[in-house]
Amino acid sequence: MMNWSLFPPNTREVQFDEKWAFVGKKEAHCAPEEKCKGDAWDHIAFDPEHRLVVSIVPGKRTKENVDALVHDFASRTGHRLMDLITSDEHKPYKDAILREYGDLVPQPRRFPRGRPPKPKLEPPQDLVYATVHKVRKKGRVVSAQPRLIFGTEQQLETALETSSASKKVNIAFVERNNATGRHRNARKVRKSYRFSKDWDIHKGMTWLECAFYNFCWPVRTLRKEAKERTPAMAAGLAHHIWSIKEWFTFPAVFRSNE
Repeated sequence: MMNWSLFPPNTREVQFDEKWAFVGKKEAHCAPEEKCKGDAWDHIAFDPEHRLVVSIVPGKRTKENVDALVHDFASRTGHRLMDLITSDEHKPYKDAILREYGDLVPQPRRFPRGRPPKPKLEPPQDLVYATVHKVRKKGRVVSAQPRLIFGTEQQLETALETSSASKKVNIAFVERNNATGRHRNARKVRKSYRFSKDWDIHKGMTWLECAFYNFCWPVRTLRKEAKERTPAMAAGLAHHIWSIKEWFTFPAVFRSNE
C-alpha cells in the first residue's frame, strides 16, 4: 500500500493552467440565478518532471480559485520554492504566487513623523516565474513568447538548464495533460452531448479522474528500466501501480481504536 509518510511529492517545477468545460449549458445561455450551471474550469498545478497533477481546483475561472490553487500547491509541496514556475498570462497568478511565496520587507520612512509605512510584499531572490505569451492569427496560435515576471534572466537560464523536462519556457506539459483528461473523462470532451448535468457530480468526476491518473495509470514516458510507473510512483508517492479496486477500497480516513 502507499506510504503516506512519503508526502510531499518530489516536485521541483510547476506549470499552472485552466481547462474549460461546462455544466448543464454554456455560460452565454445561463440566467443570472443559475450559479451551478455554465462554464466550469479545472485550475491545475502540474509537475512536468513526474507528470503529476499536484493540485486541482474545479470551479469558475475566478481570482479566488486561482488563489486557492496556488495556496493548495504550496501547502502540498511544503512551501518550498520551485526551481521554475510557469503559466499562461492569466493575471491572478502573479499576485497569488507573490502572496504565497513573497517576503514582507519593511519600508523606510519618508517623513520623520507619523505612522511608519506598512511592510511591502516582495518576491524572494530565488523565485523564478515566467509566463507564455501566445500570438494568435485567425484563432490559431502561431508563436509563443516567454515573459519573465519574477527572477533574473540568468536564474531562468539556469532553471532551464537543470530541468529534466523543460528546455524552454512552456506550459506544454500541463496542456498535454488537459488533452489526456478530456480523453479519459467524456464529460469534458469538446463539441459533444456528453457534458455534465449536475455541478456536484461534475466536481466528483474531476477528482476521480485526477486520482486515477496519478495512481492507476502508467505513463509511457515515465518508464524506467523497462518498469512501468505512474506519476505518483515517479514523484515518490507510491511504490506500485494501484488498481481501481484498490483505490476505491483504501480507507480515506484512519481512526484510532482508543
